[in-house]
Amino acid sequence: MEIVKVEKLTKIYGKGETQVIALNNVSFSIEEGEFVAIVGASGSGKSTLLHLLGGVDIPTSGKVYINDIDIYKMKSDKLAVFRRRKIGLIYQFYNLLPILNVEENIKLPCLLDRKKVDETYYEDILKVLKLNDRLKHLPNQLSGGQQQRVSIGRSLINRPAIILADEPTGNLDSKSSEEIMELLKTSNKKYNQTLVIITHSLEIAKTANRIITIDDGKIIKDEKIK
Repeated sequence: MEIVKVEKLTKIYGKGETQVIALNNVSFSIEEGEFVAIVGASGSGKSTLLHLLGGVDIPTSGKVYINDIDIYKMKSDKLAVFRRRKIGLIYQFYNLLPILNVEENIKLPCLLDRKKVDETYYEDILKVLKLNDRLKHLPNQLSGGQQQRVSIGRSLINRPAIILADEPTGNLDSKSSEEIMELLKTSNKKYNQTLVIITHSLEIAKTANRIITIDDGKIIKDEKIK
């Protein structure tokens, strides 16, 4: 089942001599449960693509459908709610709220929706994340790897249709990087979460089911791995 469809997506920054075409007429689709790695050099357009998939940025032209919904036809307030409920975003710099503890940061999307947390599912996530002994800690009391685990938990709590991860291991040591990737792969397999990850690491990319390579704002290769 197709969960993401991108049609002729273009993003242009600036005008005249300062104009930069970050994405140039990109089209592809992603099936439910796929693990897709997007790779390319710095400035290739891969992060721009991820932000457009997540509804964080606005395209110059083109369409993004998630679960058959054209997300850029929504008004900004409805898009913000859709993003919170249907898209799990994981960033390189964690983006945790410093005044909230681990439990509050993970449950934040549900609290913002005034929605009751599925405690059974929450406990299941905690087991995978191995954060049970850190629930009352603030972000500044955690290691980088632990903060990224919290970020992953927050992205999972609303059972989103798709998880988008932008260089999620970029600031971590090799051991923490391996652990975070195992967590993401577990969420992909155990919960059938569709996972799209931006990475510079070919080793990480090769663990995906599919690799999309971007250069100068265009897809130059799209290959299934296994």
